[in-house]
Amino acid sequence: MHSKKEAPVKYYVGIDVGSASVRAALVDQFGTVVAHADQPIQIWEPQPDHYEQSSADIWAACCSVTKKVVCGIDASQIRGVGFDATCSLVAVDKHFQPLAVNSEGQNYRNVIMWMDHRAVSQVKRINATQHRVLSYVGGVMSVEMQPPKLLWIKENLKESCWEKAGYFFDLPDFLSWKATGVTARSLCTVVCKWTYTSDGGWDDTFWKIIGLEDLVKDNYEKIGNHVLSPGESVGKGLMPEAAKDLGLPEGIAVAASLIDAHAGGLGVIGADVKGHNLPCENQPITSRLAMICGTSSCHMGVSETPIFVPGVWGPYFSAMVPGLWLNEGGQSATGKLIDHVVRGHVAFPELQSKAAASAHSIYTYLNSHLDLIKKSLPVGFLTVDLHVWPDFHGNRSPLTDLTLKGMVVGLTLSRGLDELALIYLATIQAIALGTRHILETMQAAGHRINTLFLCGGLSKNPLFVQMHADITGKPVVLSKEVESVLVGAAILGACASGDFASIQEAMAKMGKIGRVVQPNHEHKRFYDKKYEVFLKLVEHQREYRSIMNSL
Repeated sequence: MHSKKEAPVKYYVGIDVGSASVRAALVDQFGTVVAHADQPIQIWEPQPDHYEQSSADIWAACCSVTKKVVCGIDASQIRGVGFDATCSLVAVDKHFQPLAVNSEGQNYRNVIMWMDHRAVSQVKRINATQHRVLSYVGGVMSVEMQPPKLLWIKENLKESCWEKAGYFFDLPDFLSWKATGVTARSLCTVVCKWTYTSDGGWDDTFWKIIGLEDLVKDNYEKIGNHVLSPGESVGKGLMPEAAKDLGLPEGIAVAASLIDAHAGGLGVIGADVKGHNLPCENQPITSRLAMICGTSSCHMGVSETPIFVPGVWGPYFSAMVPGLWLNEGGQSATGKLIDHVVRGHVAFPELQSKAAASAHSIYTYLNSHLDLIKKSLPVGFLTVDLHVWPDFHGNRSPLTDLTLKGMVVGLTLSRGLDELALIYLATIQAIALGTRHILETMQAAGHRINTLFLCGGLSKNPLFVQMHADITGKPVVLSKEVESVLVGAAILGACASGDFASIQEAMAKMGKIGRVVQPNHEHKRFYDKKYEVFLKLVEHQREYRSIMNSL
């Protein structure tokens, strides 16, 4: 009798470029992260609201982390690679050399980051056109999308960048080009950030009316005239130079990429939920909302027919899950806001030293400190007199007002660790209240969502997760693999390799549930009242701005 030899495990590499770091993971065919590595990347802030990066620095980090995760693995078992990245804008010349996106002429700084808000006047003019393509971005284009940034470059760097440019890439597409030498774009990037439509392609009239008619003349060569669905194989796979740089086998499949939030959505939203007693069990995937929570947060909901949601991006056809329409809400600063509030507080040095002494992170220590001071109250009730409006970097959804500012109501003269813990809690609650605001707007437009699926760095914080469950009144599903964005990128590589028949099949087999957090319905009345106050805050902000604008 001969025992049947087991087939070797198949591996896929997922590479994720976030705002501040590049990460890679080796993921097996069952969705398990076998190895993981990360490396920081540089951000320049030459002036307020200008954020820049270097595509060379980013690619070097991609190569470094990938070599680490595949070290010691049989190359024949690595079947494909998928990239995701922030929706930042990369400028290169006709020979693919970096072009400066700054007045200093620093060519290595050739990336305008997604969170850059330099193009405020340009986006106002674009929105004033009321062009029909704007109906696919919630009616109002965001300053974080690419057309206003391109217009800013033309108006401010015409000779040094605009006229010399050979290509403008969304960062995820730049990475697939570096890997394959093919300038094809992902349907995800061009639909979500560039106004491409899956049925009609580019709309010449839009680019002409906003003053970027140059892009039409060369048949959109600079911004992409070959578009692939996410997960589709690009070119002939990994080219020799890139294979050497990444430490991967030449010719393995490279997938058309995704924006990072969409990769996170892919990694969690399709997981099998049987046996977890969730309202979305035996319901279509359209009953789920994927939340990707990091520096910023994205709220991804899908539908079988297009749903137009005021102030929420989309509907985008096949931009995340093939065959389904995507709506994408978002908050421009979440993890960044929590860091800003905590690190800027006068008691932060005390927190830092006490957290270090207890060998805990500052956020684990703050959560424990809140448990100490709550006494007999539920933790969330500590903020009965403290309220935050979280739009310190403007409102992306559902108000689409980048001029909104942050607000804190209920401050005292106290300066200690207790007060720091309370403002930290109130900030987390404000972010969750913002999610409720987005969710209710999506529901009012026609979405039927009953379960939240969270991933990203903030999903590791139990207080953040519980507040989202309590404030929205919906169960929160956490994936088994914390690095869901990387699993999503690996799913792309798996699809490109041909090992799965579809993205949906790969999502179901590689996405795994870890833990479910249920809302505490006894706290509903308290959070309903907090939500009333939350909505009043923005009313008051608009009232006092109206008063001051009448000067």
